[in-house]
Amino acid sequence: MTSWWPTPALVRACVLALAGLAGGVVGGLEVPVVLAAPFVVLAAMGLLGRPGRPPAVRTEIDHHRLHEGQGTTSRLVVDDLSGVEHVTRVAAPTPHVVTHPAYGAVGSLVGDGLPTVEFSPRRWGRRVIGAERVALTSAWGGWRWGPVDMPEHGLSVLPQTAPYDSRAEVPQPDGLVGRHRSRRLGSGTEFEGIRPFATGDRLKRVNWPVSLRTGELHVITTRAEQDAGVWLVVDGLRDIGASGGVDGAASSLDLTVRAAAALAEHHVRTGDRVGLLVVAADAARVGLGSGPRHLHRLTGTLARVRTEARSVAPERLDLGAGAGSVVYVLSPMLFTPLVTATASLLRSGASVVVIDTLGERPTDADPRSLASLAARMQAIEREDRLLQLAALGCPVVPWRGPGTLDTVLHQLARRARVPKVRAR
Repeated sequence: MTSWWPTPALVRACVLALAGLAGGVVGGLEVPVVLAAPFVVLAAMGLLGRPGRPPAVRTEIDHHRLHEGQGTTSRLVVDDLSGVEHVTRVAAPTPHVVTHPAYGAVGSLVGDGLPTVEFSPRRWGRRVIGAERVALTSAWGGWRWGPVDMPEHGLSVLPQTAPYDSRAEVPQPDGLVGRHRSRRLGSGTEFEGIRPFATGDRLKRVNWPVSLRTGELHVITTRAEQDAGVWLVVDGLRDIGASGGVDGAASSLDLTVRAAAALAEHHVRTGDRVGLLVVAADAARVGLGSGPRHLHRLTGTLARVRTEARSVAPERLDLGAGAGSVVYVLSPMLFTPLVTATASLLRSGASVVVIDTLGERPTDADPRSLASLAARMQAIEREDRLLQLAALGCPVVPWRGPGTLDTVLHQLARRARVPKVRAR
């Protein structure tokens, strides 16, 4: 409806008023006229309160980009409120989105302000909100405009970054600047030692106590501070388990995406260059970069990860990280070609860490059921894959939040400093 139409209440009041007046006049009775008097008043006030022209109504939301658990408000904009007394809004339910008030139904008098509906996405991804119906009512409930359908609004929901921090150094830093201690000497702040003065040394590096004691100039040497190239490989092929949103149980893809967002934020904050590779049917790749703007690009790409029935051909699976990079493979390791690609990347010289994001999965109550048997067989195959990766020297750690990778990165840093013998 795009114009004002009389409500059933106004039609009922008019009919009863006419019937009472007609009965009183024709029958010469006063009782029908007295009984019809209130309806005459209601009908007259309703007819006189008809608004002049149909209004133009639209909805607006305060934010189009949110993190999981945050909220936004949908506001109603009406160009002409003359003659309007009451506004009603009913929002359609959306998966993984909660509304306030509950069930998305709200109404209020125009004098108290136009009603608002609050939306809070509970899971990352692309959400559509604001699909609702709006109806306006005139004074005395005589005329109604609508209900009409309002257009939807797209909402990009970024993954919530799990609490994560690490004090471990990234092995093999290869950038120009950063806070990781390099294996080579340079103009950093990390003390390395004291040696005799040589041509080209800066005078501010002279260590005067040692120079006066030995009678020769000695300078302080430091290690260079570099940034690292960090690649995040996200397995978006399958989603194991049911997602309960940010407040409920997490599926394997929830753990994968949230862990990747936490690692990206941590390394960008420390000044490293971070890249992203999404292994899925609609694969996405973000090159190495740094800074807040690049972090927004990474989280936006993670929010668009989707699982589909289509798989990835093994010959098309190329992780594409060069030697000297640090690669985090976030996956439940259920796809054999991905395990093979990880092993190949490890042999190429990259520092690879597999982060197990399968999580704790509930077991079937009946161990003799077909589903329980299939789950146990899949778990045995998965355990065999992880043991093969560990035999190649690739650490496999389950995601546990803060401190998950400290021990592993310390071990990789020590391994990178060990001299290697290469056959020619």
